[in-house]
Amino acid sequence: MPPVTLSSLRKGARGTVADVRDDPQTLGDEAESTVSRRLLELGFIPGEALEVVAEFWPGGDPMAVRLGNTLFALRRREAGSVLVSVEGR
Repeated sequence: MPPVTLSSLRKGARGTVADVRDDPQTLGDEAESTVSRRLLELGFIPGEALEVVAEFWPGGDPMAVRLGNTLFALRRREAGSVLVSVEGR
């Protein structure tokens, strides 16, 4: 199966980071390229295992993601930059 965006996953989903990319809809947006760079700096690098541990309401935004032993809260927009190979697909 091809990788999916982290933002499309729900609580309990597990997988491996496949890539971090800029959102094509915001190319040229300096803030967006900063988000993808920051995610890489935080450890969202290809090969790292992750799990979506919570979604906050209303709207499921932000989401809590465990990466290694660290828990991150990400907005869905930020999570859209992370491509994930999902387990069990």
